[in-house]
Order: sequence, then C-alpha cells, then structure tokens
Amino acid sequence: MVDSQYYLPNDIGVSALDCGEAFRLLSPQEKMYAHYLSRAAWYGGLAVLLQTSPESANIFVLLQRIFRKQTPSQLAQVATAAGLSSEDYQAFLVYAAGLYANMGNYKSFGDTKFIPNLPKDKLEALVRASQAFQEQSAEMEALWDSCSCLLYSLEDRQKQLGLGDKGITTYFSGNCCLEDAELAQKFLDSKKLSAYNTRLFKRDDGGKACYEVRLASAVQKDCAVDGECESCCGSFSFEDKEFTVKRGDYAPLMEKVCHYLQQAQAYAANENQRKMLEEYRRSFTLGSVEAHKEGSRYWIKDKGPIVESYIGFIESYRDPFGSRGEFEGFVAVVNKAMSERFAKLVSSAEVLLPELPWPREFEKDTFLKPDFTSLDVLTFAGSGIPAGINIPNYDDIRQSEGFKNVSLGNVLAVAYATQKEKLTFLEEDDKDLFIKWKGPSFEVQVGLHELLGHGSGKLFVQDDKGKFNFDQSKVINPETGEPVSSWYRGSETWDSKFSTIASTYEECRAECVGLYLCLNKQVLSIFGHEGQDAEDVVYVNWLSMVRAGLLGLEFYTPESKSWRQAHMQARFVILRVLLEAGEGLVGLEEVTGKDGMPDARITLDRSKIHTVGKNAIHRFLCKLQVFKSTADVDGGRALYDGYSTVSDSGAYNFLRLRETVLLRKEVRKMFVQANTRVSGDSVELVEYEGTVAGLISSFTERFQDDAEQLEADLLELSKRDAPCWSGIRLKHM
Repeated sequence: MVDSQYYLPNDIGVSALDCGEAFRLLSPQEKMYAHYLSRAAWYGGLAVLLQTSPESANIFVLLQRIFRKQTPSQLAQVATAAGLSSEDYQAFLVYAAGLYANMGNYKSFGDTKFIPNLPKDKLEALVRASQAFQEQSAEMEALWDSCSCLLYSLEDRQKQLGLGDKGITTYFSGNCCLEDAELAQKFLDSKKLSAYNTRLFKRDDGGKACYEVRLASAVQKDCAVDGECESCCGSFSFEDKEFTVKRGDYAPLMEKVCHYLQQAQAYAANENQRKMLEEYRRSFTLGSVEAHKEGSRYWIKDKGPIVESYIGFIESYRDPFGSRGEFEGFVAVVNKAMSERFAKLVSSAEVLLPELPWPREFEKDTFLKPDFTSLDVLTFAGSGIPAGINIPNYDDIRQSEGFKNVSLGNVLAVAYATQKEKLTFLEEDDKDLFIKWKGPSFEVQVGLHELLGHGSGKLFVQDDKGKFNFDQSKVINPETGEPVSSWYRGSETWDSKFSTIASTYEECRAECVGLYLCLNKQVLSIFGHEGQDAEDVVYVNWLSMVRAGLLGLEFYTPESKSWRQAHMQARFVILRVLLEAGEGLVGLEEVTGKDGMPDARITLDRSKIHTVGKNAIHRFLCKLQVFKSTADVDGGRALYDGYSTVSDSGAYNFLRLRETVLLRKEVRKMFVQANTRVSGDSVELVEYEGTVAGLISSFTERFQDDAEQLEADLLELSKRDAPCWSGIRLKHM
C-alpha cells in the first residue's frame, strides 16, 4: 500500500471556474485581447513541465496523444476491455487531470510527488490498447518506456521537490547542491543578472567545475541581437570557476509566447498596454529580466484596465534556493462590485498603515497607492491558482514605483466552499459559524494580506554610490534600542539575502498584518461588516488561521526537517506564536474521534483576541519587520526557524499531531478553465463541466492547432536536458 499522500483520491473535488458572465460583458476588442493573451499564457505555462521534474513533459505528451485520439468517455470502453475496473479507470483520469492541473507530477501546493492510484500493469494495458498506440505503436512504445519508471517511482529523493539529495528539481542539474546555488547567486549578483528566468547546469571539465547559466529566451544565439547594445552572454571566470551564460531555454515555447503577445498588441486598449507587451516580447525573445521590469513599469501605470493580465517568470516558491521564478500567465476580467470595496481599502491605506506596530521610519516614505481589483479569472496558466496576488516581485520597483494587488473572486468563491462533515479539528459549535463566515472573513484577510501586508514596510538600502535611503545617524532599531547597524547593499535584494526563507517569512509577515488589522472597525465596515457580524468575521478569521496552522503540518517533511509550502509554514509559525501567548487564548488538544481514531481539537477564546492575541501579534510582527528592514538574516532566521521547528517534545507533540492531520486531510480542489476560440471576427468562450473528464478535455482542445509540432518540441527539450539529471533514470527517446 502506497501512503495516500502520494496519490490523488478518486473523489477529489473538481470545480469549473465560472467566468461566463464576466466574459460576455467584454467588447469585441477586449475579447480578442483576452484571447491572444490567454494563448500566450497557456503556451508559456508549458515551461512549468520542464521546471518541475525530468519526466513531466514526457508524461504530458503521452496523455495528450492518448486523449487527442479518444475522449475520456470513448476511452472508458477500451479500459473495460483491457481489464480495468471502473475504479482503476477513474484513478487514471484523476491522475491525468492532476498532471494537467499541476503542470507536472508534483503537487503545486506542497511539492510532493503524486503517482497513479492503479497498478502499473493496468495502466500499461490501457496505454497499449489505446487508439493512439494502435496507430503509432513504435513512437508510443518509446514514449511509455521513457517515463513509465519515473511515473511510479517513489524513491526517497523523488518523493518531493528539493535540492541535492533532499529532492528533485530541474532548476539545477542533478549534481548541484546548496553551495553551487550560493556560488551561482554571487556570480549573478556580480554581473547584475537576475536569477528569475535562469536555470543552472554544472558539469565537470577535467576536475574543474563549469557552470552554465541558461536564460529563457526565443533567441538561441548568444551574441548581441537587434535592440541590444551588448549581450550578457559569454564565458566568465569567477572565484576560480568557469561560468557560461547562454540563451535559448524553452526556446520554442518562448517563441509561441512572443507570437501571441504580438497578436494581442493589435487589440491593446491604450499606449501603456502596447508598450508593456512590447517589453514582455523583448524579455522573452532575448531572455532579459530588465525588459520584463520595464514591461512591469508600464503594467503598473495601466490603472484599472477591464482585462488584467501578467505573464513571466514570477514566483520563486518552488526553486529550492528561492530565487528562480516559475512561469505563469493570467488573464482576468474585473469584477466591479467587489473591486469597489478594495478601492475603499486602498484609499484608507494611509490611515491604516500607521496602525502597524513598527516605528514610522520603518515604513515606506510614501505609500504608493496601488490598483486593487477583484478579478474573475479567465486563464491562469502555471502550476496552480492562488486566491490573491501582489506583484511585481521586483523590490526596487515595489519600493519606489508601486505594485498592483488582485483578489481572484471566482477562485475564492469555489476554493473555500466546504461541507460541515469535512470540517476537521473544530468544536461542533464553531462549525456553523465557520461555514457562514469563512468566505467573507477570507476576503478581508486576502485584502489586508495583499495590500497592507505585502505592500507595507521599508527596506533600508545603501546603493552602489554609497547613498542611503534612511538617516543612519537617527534611525533606532526598536528591538535593541541602538542605531540601525545593517542594511541592503548595492544589488542585494530581499530574495537574494534571505534566500531559502524569504518566501515563507514574507507570507508570514503579510498574514500577521491581516490578523492585526482585521481587528480595526473601519476595515470591517469597508467590507460591509458591522456590530455582531463584524465580531464574528474577526473570530472566524483568527480561528481559521490557527486551524490552518495545524493543517500546515501536512506540508512538513520530518525526514529532511523541511517545509514544502511557504504559506502553510507561515500559518504554523503564527499558531506557535499564539499558543506561546498563553492565557488560554488558543487551546490545542489531542482527542479520540467518533471513529475511534486519533483526532485533535483546536479552540480560540474570542474574549481574548483583542487583548492577548493582539499583543502577541504586535510584538512578533514588529520583530519580523525590523529584521526584514535591516537585512538582518541571522536574527530573522533564528526567530523564524525557532517557531518553524516541529518536534515531539515540549507542551505539544507536533510530530504526532502531524500524523493525525495526515489521517484526516482534505485534498485541494482542481479547477477546470474555459478556452477561447476565434470564429470569424468574434471570440467564443468554450466552457467545460467541473469533472476530471472536463479538465482533461479542456487541455486536449487547448493545444489542438499545432499539437504534433508542440509535442515534438516538448520531447526535444526534455531529451536535450536528460543527461543533466544523472541518477534520475529518464530514458532517451
């Protein structure tokens, strides 16, 4: 029996993301713009297969070939004839849907591998009986051989993503370890190159380590090309090691992205959108993060567009080192009613920011009012769909030019709907309240988290010319009472400095800001909550956070003592802080469930939230901000790692509680997204049912125009890198 955390259950929740209404309200020009941007996002999103595991692209192609010839319902008869039970066939469909939804065979939330929940010989029988195999048996045989071992393998290193012997990553060649990642970061900093769109490949050249830094670009030449004064490519010696910077990672995919961005340009609503797309194209053509930054500047200036989008190598959660971005692209339509509430929050920001627990000098000199809109997602390509986003992630732009916040309304609507019987670890009395207020309280939390969490706080910087952005003779560190003695220098950024903990630490800071400011009556009334309702929203928001902290244990790996998910680690840290506050604020006990199995019960004393709770978060949040502002990695790490520790000693046996959490976990839902299709001079929306079959069909139809060429390109890209994952057996095709 395989541990259930390594496969997706047959009854996994699947929901269609509804954007029909939002799409219908667009003008013909806006529909065309949304269509071409969506195409760019979907093709770029396929790069995630190559950013996840050595075998992901081959498995994707195998599934596409099978389902292009036979729909899930047609294949069902083949499955029965091949000896699969209906459970076996459902397990196959769930696996295929899971691979599409996560863009690879590792969960986008939690980074663990998942394998098909049916015997390998049954799956092989189905593959061989499929029409695709009958028609092209030699090719399909080779494809099956190339990935069938890794499809099922659960060797320790393959169970989760990670660097070196801790797990699998394709951001680095298989022979890289943490020291290589650190050296490469220093090299990139010395060249003022960002790691966001790179991967690192190491080879041994006669006993000397040689590193290849590969940039994602459509252009494969390394010399300067049109529009570049000089190329950043070439060979360099750095700390006695050889570094080569090359272009052309994911080239055929980047080419498609550029092609569709160019088509979208013709339908842009204004000059900012046109220039933004021009810069994005330059970025994906040449592999230039500088061009992407320039595009992001135009994007910030494009305030309140009807069709909102962002595309590129954005979030660094899944790079084990924390500095390389995973490709994502989204296209969404503004939800006007919900956006009005967020706009009110933005206009109150200047009154709310001084409420935060750090001294004035630790806040940005001026609050750059961002766009904050609620969007209904039409397309979100990448490994998973978040509920809220605050971008761009470029510190220099965020600190001085601004950012945008979005809350994804149609994702929120279905992601957090839950039935009472599936609600774990709460008192019966809390369950009805929780179900009633979870949605509204999460909307408040997302708003505060994105806008005033990620949008707040200053980084103290001394630039290359020696100029400071703060008065170091006057600014006092509130934790020590002494003048501030450390800061960011030159090209150091939050991500490069705090590397492996940067993502989760920052999520924790933003979650704490949400908890702290949701206590403010003005905030609650912006979202339409007054009186007793407002108190219930606060209670459920805090209860939801401590429960999430307990659920977070699912994403901790005891063997490597590591966390696999930034947000869940952050919530566990907050649970620890609130338990430590004592005075009966939070109760956590191990109990026996009605089924006779281990269970747990978490409680929150609502009368103590505004006192004990608020004080605890006040103190902790101030520390988080001070370490962040002053670039104090050692202090920040000691604090954060201390609270992140999961052990079986102390007042709570968290290792045993983790077993209970795993026993009773609910699997995250998968989302089915619509496609758009140009017919004549209009665009139609093609919607699918919220089932695994619907999800599969949406992917088969998404790439039907050039399916064979695209599949050949993916296999070629996968094959080119295969030698780099030595020790991870991906056979050559």
